[in-house]
Amino acid sequence: MTTHFKKIGVIGAGAWGTAIAQMLTREGQSVLLWALEPEVADAINARHENTVFLPGVPLNPALRATTHLGDLAGFDALFCVTPAQHTRATLTRLEGWFKPHAPVVLCSKGIELATGKFMTEVLAEELPDAVPAVMSGPSFAIDVAKGLPTAVTLAIEDAALGAELIQAISTPTFRPYLGTDLLGAEIGGAVKNVLAIACGIALGKGLGRSAHAALIARGYAEMTRLALAMGAEAETLTGLSGLGDLVLTCSSETSRNMSLGLALGEGKSLAAVLGARHSVTEGVATAPVLRQLARARGIEMPISEAVAAVVEGEISVDEAILALLMRPVRAESVKA
Repeated sequence: MTTHFKKIGVIGAGAWGTAIAQMLTREGQSVLLWALEPEVADAINARHENTVFLPGVPLNPALRATTHLGDLAGFDALFCVTPAQHTRATLTRLEGWFKPHAPVVLCSKGIELATGKFMTEVLAEELPDAVPAVMSGPSFAIDVAKGLPTAVTLAIEDAALGAELIQAISTPTFRPYLGTDLLGAEIGGAVKNVLAIACGIALGKGLGRSAHAALIARGYAEMTRLALAMGAEAETLTGLSGLGDLVLTCSSETSRNMSLGLALGEGKSLAAVLGARHSVTEGVATAPVLRQLARARGIEMPISEAVAAVVEGEISVDEAILALLMRPVRAESVKA
C-alpha cells in the first residue's frame, strides 16, 4: 500500500512529542517537530537531544525542530502532543496554516478544565475541517524514543484512512492497532492518569501491593462506568487505550502521575512536587473536571472523587484513604 503521508508534523516537544517525532523519523518520514521553547528546538537541531524533556536519549539527526507553527503549513498529517490544558490555544494558532481534511492525531490525555470537553471536541471547535484521530495506549516516552517494543490504539472513524496512516507510522517496534471509538480511547487515556495518582498514594503510604491491585481493578470499573454512560464501547476499555494504559501508568514510577501520588503518600505537598517538575502531570488538572463529569451523569467514581478532593486541597491523603475504606460493602460489579 502506498501512502500520501509524506510530510508529518508533531506539535509539542515535551518527552512524548519528541518520542513520537523520533519514532516517525526512524522510518524515513519527513518530520518536523514544533517546540514552544527556543532552547529545546536549538538543542534538538544542534545536539540531536532534547536536553530539557528527554535528556540522555540520542535523537535521529534527520529530525528537525522549529519554533514557528507556520512551518507546518500544508503538512499531510499532524500529531498534536501539547498538554491538554494548552491544546485549544495551540490549535487556534494553526488556523490559516492547516491543510483542510488532513488528520490531526490527538495524543494528549486529559480533559479541558475550563469546559469539561475532551480533545476531539476542542479540535472540532477550533479546526472543524480536520479529520480527528486519537492515539493512546501503554507507552512511556523513553521506551518509544529508544525504539523498544510498544503497542497503542489509533482511533479514527474512517477505517481506510486509518489503515493508511497506520502503515505510514508503523515500525518494527511501534505497533498501532486500528480502532474507531475515539471517545473510548480518550476516556481511557484521561481517567487512568487520575487513578495512577491514587495508586501512587497507596504505595507511598505503605498500604501494600494488595491495596494497589484493588485500586487498579476498582479504578477500571470506574473508568468503564463513565465510558459506557457517555456512549463509548466496552471493547475499547478492555484494549490498549483502556486496560493496557491503566496497568502501565498505575504500576511504574516512570509515570508522572503515579510518581506524584507516591510523593503525596510520603507526605510531600502538591505544590512542592509540581514546583520541582519541568513536565506536566495531566491527572492533577483532569481530576476535578472528571469529578464534575461523573456527578453530572450520576456515575459513582469514588476513587476519582477522592483524588480530586486531595488535589483540590479539600481533604488530606489520610482522610481520603479512610473515606474509601469506610465505604459500604456491596456485590462486585462494574455498575457500582
